[in-house]
Amino acid sequence: MIIVKRSMNPGFAGVDNPLYYEPRTTMLFGDAKGAVTKLVAALKDGSG
Repeated sequence: MIIVKRSMNPGFAGVDNPLYYEPRTTMLFGDAKGAVTKLVAALKDGSG
């Protein structure tokens, strides 16, 4: 699972999401639209 998040800070409610700590979870930090656009481009050109 890939989670896109700006930082490791807890959200508005101040509660951590337990999904962030699952062994099969990868954090991708940044703006969601920009991060996903870059990820898709990397996968298409084979550099990802």
